[in-house]
Amino acid sequence: MYELTDFDKTAARLARAWLVLGIAALAGAGLLAVLLALSRTPGVQDLLPQGDFFRAALIVHVDLSVLIWFMAFAAVLWSLAGSERFAAVGAAAVGLAALGTVLMVVSPFFPDARPLLNNYIPILRQPVFFAGLLLAAAGFALAMLRGLATIRIAARDPGRVAVWLSALVGAAAFAVTLLAWLTLPDALEGQGYFELLFWGGGHVLQFQHALLVALAWFWLAQALGVPPRLTFGRAASLFALAALPVLAVPAILIAAPAGSGEYVAYFARLMEFGHPLLLPLLVLALLVLWRARGLSAPAKSALAASLTLFIVGGVLGYLIRGVNVVIPAHYHGAIVGVTLAFMGLAYVLLPKLGFGAAEGRMARWQPYVYGGGQLLHVLGLAWSGGYGVQRKVAGAEQMLVTLPQKLGMGLMGLGGLIAVIGGVMFVLVCLRAMLSGRK
Repeated sequence: MYELTDFDKTAARLARAWLVLGIAALAGAGLLAVLLALSRTPGVQDLLPQGDFFRAALIVHVDLSVLIWFMAFAAVLWSLAGSERFAAVGAAAVGLAALGTVLMVVSPFFPDARPLLNNYIPILRQPVFFAGLLLAAAGFALAMLRGLATIRIAARDPGRVAVWLSALVGAAAFAVTLLAWLTLPDALEGQGYFELLFWGGGHVLQFQHALLVALAWFWLAQALGVPPRLTFGRAASLFALAALPVLAVPAILIAAPAGSGEYVAYFARLMEFGHPLLLPLLVLALLVLWRARGLSAPAKSALAASLTLFIVGGVLGYLIRGVNVVIPAHYHGAIVGVTLAFMGLAYVLLPKLGFGAAEGRMARWQPYVYGGGQLLHVLGLAWSGGYGVQRKVAGAEQMLVTLPQKLGMGLMGLGGLIAVIGGVMFVLVCLRAMLSGRK
């Protein structure tokens, strides 16, 4: 009831392509994460170049690990839930997104790559980067629209309802961003412009990720043989409840023009008061985790690690005071919670897509290594933020003076390196499954 098993060859072919793109993006982000963690670790940071090097690496890392990985995995699910119609559109979508990703990765090596560390989609002010971003966005938009047109929500499968709702929410995020691009005041420029360009759409897009992470928890529970005991109507209603806050978006756009203080505040409130509607699905996921407590499988490891990081990140969001590294601690926790759920679901999907099975000790331990490292990373950031360490800086700019500041950022660096090991383990498990022979 909570997994897609009756997909056709077209759906499987497209899903395989999107999954390969997502894993490749995550692998690239992991390589950059090593440099980022070292560049903020006391005792090591002075050996690495800082300034624009750190910022450019951070931008590409964020865009690969959040934008490309999340959207590519969403496209995996949109493809699997859809029919074989518009197959050419689906293939074009994958090609555009892949080409765009390559251009974004190589853009820092071109001249005049000026980094802008705005939220959601940080930018390199460089033509190659912009070309890559536009191509990737076009690919994801096509996959999203194809999903809306082909997903069979009448099949009385709550999974398909959730996937269709996620595509609808994603389309709303794209529309909000497009409207901001058309209406932002001409006087805005630089980082402030891109901050507001992606502000509204970025906040809406979080509801897409929330829907899909909850669905991933349920599919992992299904794979473990402990799915939530809900009727179709109740399950579909809970997913609809989690998407309900997006209905407030038109009212926000009418009440507050893009770029205004009200626009910024209303979208922040939308996320603050809207995401608690995910709580019933979160509680159900915790209950199925309890029912799976005696099991040992990669899906169980991913479910446990995902829920832990997601909850920690959510709690930290309500502890933010000022502009410091508690903010990245919050969103790292939430983002990694989503990533771990997608990693576990990738393990489940690999054999269904014709690859080998993701099994063995490395697959079972990988979510704990990655999640454990990220938990240390998040706690180190949260601790340091309590002592005033600022965000989006590295090296001497951090001004680490007190022992608690240094201990917190040292813990952050250690956790980041452990998480990189866990990320490498994920890529290795997937590569071994993919290369072990197609069915």
